[in-house]
Amino acid sequence: MENIIKYLLYSDLGSEINNWAVLFFRVLLMLELFRVHGMKKFRIQNGEKEHVPNPLGLPDKLNGLVATFSDTVVPILVALGCGTRIFLLPSIGVTAIGYFVVHRKDSVEVRDVPYMYTLAMLFLWVIGAGTYSIDHYLINTFF
Repeated sequence: MENIIKYLLYSDLGSEINNWAVLFFRVLLMLELFRVHGMKKFRIQNGEKEHVPNPLGLPDKLNGLVATFSDTVVPILVALGCGTRIFLLPSIGVTAIGYFVVHRKDSVEVRDVPYMYTLAMLFLWVIGAGTYSIDHYLINTFF
């Protein structure tokens, strides 16, 4: 179990410049996700909240909870580098479903947004948060 936790949290990208670069990438990507998609969850337009597609047929409240969590809580945690590889999974799932299911018949211009978010988050999931993160602090403190 300890090895799994170390794998999930540990990430050293080899040089200080690489670790700074992934910090900036992580923060800017998550800031944009929160600003554009997360804030929509709180705005009311024409008297209604944003409609969240439900292509998997989940109960509406669960579907809304997953989408809201993925666009509001996950960006904050990932920007801080807290549980990055774990918490990216719901957001990767939401954006991949957006690309492969919700927007599968849309134009390339519409499909581009979930595609780019999915790729960027998969990249972060693979490389991890780097040394400038809460994950790195936790590994060095407890393991």
